Amino acid sequence: MTDRPLTLMAVHAHPDDEATGTGGVLARYAAEGVRTVLVTCTDGGCGDGPGGVKPGDPGHDPAAVASMRRRELQESCEVLKISALETLDYADSGMMGWPSNDAPGSFWRTPVEEGAARLAELMRHYRPDVVVTYDENGFYGHPDHIQAHRITMAALEMTELTPKVYWTTMPHSMMRRFGEIMREFNEDMPEPDPAEVAAMAEIGLPDDEITTWVDTLAFSGQKFDALAAHASQGENIFFLRMGKERFGELMGTETFLRVRDTAGADVPETDLFAGLR
Repeated sequence: MTDRPLTLMAVHAHPDDEATGTGGVLARYAAEGVRTVLVTCTDGGCGDGPGGVKPGDPGHDPAAVASMRRRELQESCEVLKISALETLDYADSGMMGWPSNDAPGSFWRTPVEEGAARLAELMRHYRPDVVVTYDENGFYGHPDHIQAHRITMAALEMTELTPKVYWTTMPHSMMRRFGEIMREFNEDMPEPDPAEVAAMAEIGLPDDEITTWVDTLAFSGQKFDALAAHASQGENIFFLRMGKERFGELMGTETFLRVRDTAGADVPETDLFAGLR
């Protein structure tokens, strides 16, 4: 036994991913006395600019967007009571197929070994008991999410550490519920393209394949406020329109696929730290 606190490290691609994907567990475990470490890999420069200006449109300044999003990220970390924020500051690669994928300094074109070495150094410093990142498809195919997955798994191999490792995911039942609520709040939303429906069906996992269901309902208000801190990003507005109560109904449980266990905990489990305390 040591005096070192239990530590959760979440490795995310962009500012705001920490809120949407793991805001509940970050807030919950911080409240339980766990040290929470957030690693954000990119600067978010391909996000929306002031007034909703999109990347590639006149007036979009990636450097200014990155600066704005750093401030939002810091505010989100304060809301979630995150113990330590580490930023790798690679250039945001944008969505798959964008020219920014191959821009100098983009995360997507960074050699995995380089990013992994930097992350491994942070892992050795913080010595996490639990590491959370994305699956090999970055949950929905975003290049920076995929790259975050790659450097995380490579970094773990570079260290002598043996944390429990989880990938964020969503059960298909929750994906269906999410679609229902989207239609409820967007009555004029056109019928989805069959190809889009098929693609959405590939996101997440069947409910019985989810290994870990963490109740974060008591912290959904913090998660909502952390997402609201990223006010510049228009895609977050849908979630905020729900209000905190409805938001909690949809987002009050966070789910994961456990891909490495060193504690002998049975699955399904309801605690990322099962077997460690």
